[in-house]
Formats: sequence, C-alpha cells, structure tokens
Amino acid sequence: MAYLTQDALKKMDFASLGKNVRISDKAAIYGADQMRIGDHSRIDDFCVVSGLVEIGRNVHVGPFCLVAGGTPGIRLEDFSGLAYRVTVFAQSDDYSGATMTNPTVPAWFKQEMRLPVRVGRHVIVGTGAIIAPGVELGDGSAVGAGSLVLKSCLPWSILAGMPARKIKERRQDLLQLEATYLTGDGSGGQE
Repeated sequence: MAYLTQDALKKMDFASLGKNVRISDKAAIYGADQMRIGDHSRIDDFCVVSGLVEIGRNVHVGPFCLVAGGTPGIRLEDFSGLAYRVTVFAQSDDYSGATMTNPTVPAWFKQEMRLPVRVGRHVIVGTGAIIAPGVELGDGSAVGAGSLVLKSCLPWSILAGMPARKIKERRQDLLQLEATYLTGDGSGGQE
C-alpha cells in the first residue's frame, strides 16, 4: 500500500493533522478542511471520507470503508478501528416516500435525517457493518461483522446481528495495555 507523502498531506489543508498520519494514495478525502486526524492514525486503500470527521489517535480505517460525516459529523475516538467495508454515515434520506430522495434533488424537496455519530475509544467494528446516523458506540464496544447498528450501545458491549443487539459484555484488559503503550515509546518492545 502506498501512502501520501507528508508534503501531500499538508497541501490537503486538514483542520488539524497529527504526527505519523498515513493515508493511502488510493483513498478519497472530501472536505479535508473540516477534518481533524490525530497521531498515528491510518486510512487505507479505496476509502471515502467526507464532511465533518474527527479521527483520534491510533485509529485505523480499513480498506473500502465509507465515513460520511456530512454536516452533523462523525467522531472516531482514540484506538478505535473500522474493518474492511464498514459504512458509517451521519446523514440519510427519508425512505418513507413522504419526500423525494437523492443528491440530484434540491434540498427543499427532501427531508434528510442528520445526526452525529460517535465511535468511542477502543471500539472495533467488524467487516461489512453499517452504523446509522445518531448512533453512539460506547467506549470499548465491539460490533460483529455484517451487523446493522441502528441504536446506541453502552460501553463494553458486544453487538451482532441485523439489527444489532447486545450479545454479551467485552473484557477491559486492553486498558492496561493502553497505559503501558502510552507511557513508553509506543513500540511495545518491538522493533
């Protein structure tokens, strides 16, 4: 995977850009001036990231993800991760038929749902999952592959299904590893 150079990233004029940020040269970034990206975060091949988006430190956005913040925004907090083909969006057309839909129609003929999305610290979202507008994934939660998340969840919940439901609690051992990581050089003793 080839990443954009630091010079190329600076020219994109992000609202803020941390150190050691890696963005694939095959990712599509729209509205970088509305985006904040923290240290050591990475966006992989064929991702589309648009609108108001805040990405914390050590966040991974896997290949083929869509992160569509629109105007309400999406926040991916520290140490969170989106696996392949995850979709997170903060705006959606009204599917009831009461209004028209799609971006080719002027706004006054449509009724879009616009709600911010928060993906908390240490959240992991499995391959192909979809996160709907207004959802808040509590810190440490985990979403199973292929799940459709329409409702917020409490911290340290494991969700799965269509629609996603809590199936059990997630362990919190990783918080000790985070503390060790943050007090050291970040390599964990690895070269």
